[in-house]
Amino acid sequence: MNSPKEVAQNYIATGEAKTKLSAEKSVVLAVLAGMFIALAGAGATIASATIASPSLSKLIGAFVFPVGLSMTLIAGSELFTGNCLIIIPVLERRARASAMLRNWFFIYIGNFAGALLVAALAVYGGTFSLFDNAAAGAVINTAVAKVSLSFGDALLRGVLCNFLVCVAVWMSFAAKDIVGKVAGLFLPVMLFVLSGYEHSVANMYYISAGLFAAKNPAYAAAATANLTKLTWGTMFGKNLLPVTVGNIIGGALLVGAAYWFVYLRGGEKRDEAKKK
Repeated sequence: MNSPKEVAQNYIATGEAKTKLSAEKSVVLAVLAGMFIALAGAGATIASATIASPSLSKLIGAFVFPVGLSMTLIAGSELFTGNCLIIIPVLERRARASAMLRNWFFIYIGNFAGALLVAALAVYGGTFSLFDNAAAGAVINTAVAKVSLSFGDALLRGVLCNFLVCVAVWMSFAAKDIVGKVAGLFLPVMLFVLSGYEHSVANMYYISAGLFAAKNPAYAAAATANLTKLTWGTMFGKNLLPVTVGNIIGGALLVGAAYWFVYLRGGEKRDEAKKK
């Protein structure tokens, strides 16, 4: 197992390499990650759709959702929330801030495209017709709940979410085999879902799936939420904007910058002192 300091040292090269990916490769890898997260979201909804107890329903969905990050990290793809850790090579002066922002831009766009694709395929392919459209009702209710959050609540839930997601990524990097990586990431991801925190890429799927599903009268009839709140405008303005900002704070500052400060800050000076 890699120690936390070794994880920090290893991530310098990993994050630097991410900033050097071409735009084309970045987008393709990001589309895959968006699809992985979206498929995990769809599975979580279906698994919990008919469970009457809200707490048990949440627990079952949280148990399924970590499959998405497992596929992202092990199969190989690029996820915006995890890439908030690129702040580490930036602080080490191994990558430019502009290169980090460029990476975030292309990965975010690709993640959205992948999530949107799965949302459309799942809704129009009849995936959520299961259980007499109860799954569709759950999809729509989830989307409405997300766009009904206040800006402050969405932002703070975004902070807590990506704090846990980046800790999950960090823990997976400590492992040297697939089983260890999955075990390391599983519990923090499960915890963020169980707690109702907000993940920008997951929400790209959840809200767009709700928007698509709401156009089907049979699906809309299975929902209990107020559909007037659910629009593309509220998706971006009331959820994705604050959640994305919160995700950056939680991942880049509370995890990436914190671990850089503890394990890497002043490393060059120490190396020079040893040489003398």
